[in-house]
Amino acid sequence: MSVEIIDWFPETDKQGVLWLTLDKQDSATNVLSTSILEQLNTLVDQITADRPSAVIFQSGKASGFIAGADVKEFLQVTNKQEALIMIKRGQNVFSRIESLTCPTVALIEGFCMGGGTELALACDYRVALDDSSTKIGLPEIKLGIHPAFGGVVRSTAIINPLKSLEMMLTGRALSARQAKSIGLIDLVQPKRQIKRAAQQLALFPPKKRRMPLSGKILSLPGIRNLLAGYMKKQVAKKAPRQHYPAPYALLDIWCNYYGRKKRLMEEEANSVARLIQGNTVRNLIRVFFLQTQLKGLGSKKMLSLNQVHVIGAGIMGGDIAAWCALRGYRVTLQDREPKYLENAMKRANQLFRKKLRTTHERNAALDRLIPDCNGYGVEKADVVIEAIFEDKAAKQAVYKDIEPRMKPGAVLATNTSSIPLETLAKGLKNPERLIGIHFFNPVAMMPLVEIVKTRKSSEQTIEQAVAFALHIGKLPLPVKSAPGFLVNRILMPYLVEAVTLYEEGVSPEAIDKAALDFGMPMGPVELADTVGLDICHSVAENLASAYGTSVPSVLGQFVEADKLGRKTGRGFYQYKKGKPIKNKDADLGDQKSIQNRLIYRLLNESAACIDEKIVDDRNLLDAGIIFGTGFAPFRGGPLHYSLEEGLEAITESMQQYGSKYGERFNPVTGWKLIKQ
Repeated sequence: MSVEIIDWFPETDKQGVLWLTLDKQDSATNVLSTSILEQLNTLVDQITADRPSAVIFQSGKASGFIAGADVKEFLQVTNKQEALIMIKRGQNVFSRIESLTCPTVALIEGFCMGGGTELALACDYRVALDDSSTKIGLPEIKLGIHPAFGGVVRSTAIINPLKSLEMMLTGRALSARQAKSIGLIDLVQPKRQIKRAAQQLALFPPKKRRMPLSGKILSLPGIRNLLAGYMKKQVAKKAPRQHYPAPYALLDIWCNYYGRKKRLMEEEANSVARLIQGNTVRNLIRVFFLQTQLKGLGSKKMLSLNQVHVIGAGIMGGDIAAWCALRGYRVTLQDREPKYLENAMKRANQLFRKKLRTTHERNAALDRLIPDCNGYGVEKADVVIEAIFEDKAAKQAVYKDIEPRMKPGAVLATNTSSIPLETLAKGLKNPERLIGIHFFNPVAMMPLVEIVKTRKSSEQTIEQAVAFALHIGKLPLPVKSAPGFLVNRILMPYLVEAVTLYEEGVSPEAIDKAALDFGMPMGPVELADTVGLDICHSVAENLASAYGTSVPSVLGQFVEADKLGRKTGRGFYQYKKGKPIKNKDADLGDQKSIQNRLIYRLLNESAACIDEKIVDDRNLLDAGIIFGTGFAPFRGGPLHYSLEEGLEAITESMQQYGSKYGERFNPVTGWKLIKQ
């Protein structure tokens, strides 16, 4: 049966080079769907028959080369055999490309991910655009799988395994120059020369890239075992095998079958076919789509962003300003005296050193971040963010000063974490102009930003705030203005329960272990120490006042004793060089009971937020808690987890805990809405 070619556009130039352009219909990005691969297989038949002088693969999309396989198709797989058929379809066509007698070149502009990188690896040569938009990687591990279209086989055949395995284990995207430095890319070229360079490479092919000697040594059987064992220990620090099996499966197949290409290719397919059946993969794919949903909540076009003004150079304000400058925007940073700005500039410099590779890029970022004690930047800013300390009168005084000076259409935002916007907006001539843009600490690491709206917030202001978040590379989550908003509202009962357990005599180590075993990235006790016990106490008191709950007295005692956590060297834990000193012999108690108490508080508050319509739907709540707190991604979010576990089973168990530990565990009315 012939396959209609509708997404690939072949064109042969005067030198006999066939240019194959992928431009998937009705899609902003190229993905390797079943149809795309079947069309490509048919084209390989034609190439084999026509024998062009060379083949160059390129994209017809402005956004990038190929984003990877069509993730939606993963969810349609119902058994291992179906998964193998899907995987071997890709393996087969890429192996046929690798076996072509004519030279093959992948011309990469923009992003090249997953299956796109595996296609590029099947080619003889790879040329990439020298531009910051070029990102190349094998991020399958983030979906709970690993490369399966030959990516493991081919990357570890030409790239030092320290680099190729690290790229796959982290899922990290590389710039064009980084990819060239490890041997993934052959040439990096500017826009004006890239097509000519690809053509010359195809017509006058040099020797193909080979594994460097250091990589050959690391790939020897005995050394390979040691390296795989070392890497498993490194992976285990962040991704336990019971929660994330894919990194261990990847290391196992490389360690056991490297050097036997055909067998390694088979095991690559078998491994992913097994992994794709589990809930981990389906839930991580759900997280992928939740991220896509947040990105689709608005458009950058709603805000023309050139300059940002931040008021308050403390840790949050200074880091917000630094992040905006890192993302390429001119930023003025205001505080009362130069000494407050000095610390913010030092932290910004550290961020730029970490994130930017060249001195030129770092200096350019520093030039964009301008200390501004007098607040001259207010008049020119497209967005003004107030990030001073949590005091209603002080914040209102700032607004009274800056509102008359802001240019028409500029966004006035507050980073408050606890004061209702309705209160802060009193006194403003245009209260509909005020919006909450609530960042999380550390700003550079946390992807979520809450867009806090009130009944008076204008649609234009909300759209502009969402656009701002997208401009600076954050995930926007619109939430209703209510004490704690969404993330702190749900996180705080979980942290308070941890403190309550501590007050009852449970060791911090036992509490943290229960949370880590559930899949949390950090235990609640260490998290409270990291946030700062003074901040936790303040937020907990505010929420307790709003919702009629109580705060364990031990938390206030720590604050009074100036034991504030990591920043003072002592909190629930003692800290040495920023690391907690934990008792390895601590009594771990009843781990299941501890875990349930922590998680039930979080789940119950999630149900309450659905009842109160803090967010528009269940998916947005799950997204907010995953990206705002790090809630175990492989569980798909608190509400999704509850549905998978069974609402009746959870609420019945909560009622038992309520009779034993207090009414805070009694299921709220919002549970009835979750199943709808």
